[in-house]
Amino acid sequence: MKIAKRMGSLLAGLTLAAVASGNVLAADFTLKFHHFLSPKSAAHQEMIVPWAERIEKGTNGRVKIEVYPAMSLGGKPPQLPRQLRDGVVDLAWFVNGYAGGLYPRTEVFELPGVHRGDSSATNRAMLEMYEEFLAPEYKGVIPMTLHVHGGNALHMVDKEIRSPSDLEGVKIRIPSRTGAWVLESLGAAPVKTSVPELPLALSKKVVDGALIPFEIIPPLKIQEQTQYQIEGPKGQRFGTTTFQIGMNKRVWDSLPEDIQKVFRDNSGMEWHDEIGKNWDKGEMIGLAVATKAGNKHVQLTDAEWAEFETAMKPVVERWIAEVSEKGIDGRKLYDTAVATVQKYMK
Repeated sequence: MKIAKRMGSLLAGLTLAAVASGNVLAADFTLKFHHFLSPKSAAHQEMIVPWAERIEKGTNGRVKIEVYPAMSLGGKPPQLPRQLRDGVVDLAWFVNGYAGGLYPRTEVFELPGVHRGDSSATNRAMLEMYEEFLAPEYKGVIPMTLHVHGGNALHMVDKEIRSPSDLEGVKIRIPSRTGAWVLESLGAAPVKTSVPELPLALSKKVVDGALIPFEIIPPLKIQEQTQYQIEGPKGQRFGTTTFQIGMNKRVWDSLPEDIQKVFRDNSGMEWHDEIGKNWDKGEMIGLAVATKAGNKHVQLTDAEWAEFETAMKPVVERWIAEVSEKGIDGRKLYDTAVATVQKYMK
């Protein structure tokens, strides 16, 4: 008994000494981070987990981030924005389009002609433009990261697409409302379904194809459900999708300034650049999986792509007209986004 008591006193003393020296043994803040893709996805392995680990390391363990992939805390992907705003979770990664039109300014980066195959450039532009142009729509949420994926390519079950006329009446999965507008401008029939539901939708011919990036091919085994992966020349795509890693504002406000600084230091321009590079690398990996499986990679010619660009032009004007009715200078926002992305392109 005496030995046990001495050991207990010794351990208690070591714990107090560790706390006093700054080597905290237990986290002061444990944050729940929810997202919709599998733990095998590139987004989970190369973006979310590394970022969480950097925050934990930067705070010397005072912050612990518990990552819950694949909607493991319950609900469906479109419910993530509400889960975050309501404080059901502390952090979440989701498609901005899931929030039902709450981010009209940020949508500008999804439009044709903005993201031109360089995700790093687009991510950096989003961060640069945040304070002046985007911040008003982030109510109840503090964005840690704003980014796009590699762009929406066409993935077709059994039909090769070479012109807008080839898409007439074809059912295509949409990633967002801007994606729906793109498809409507091309004569296709947009069908709304979440990413995790896509393999079943393709196999059951609920949709004939999908607008998604190449990087999602491996985790969802899209190569088994499709025969064609189609994009424009030099990696140009049919628009893209915007995402955020957001933190509940009440949680953010509860954090000490030194911890907030760690979050900011690990979520700046270099991080947005890194995310873009990793996402574009994932595009090459995903495409390689598809072509190795025997799928055909279609790169449209300049002349073919010009037809698509002409058909998609009304999408930009439609967006400008809609946001202008909400008091947003859509023309200025679009022109600024195009110019800022171009500035960062290498």
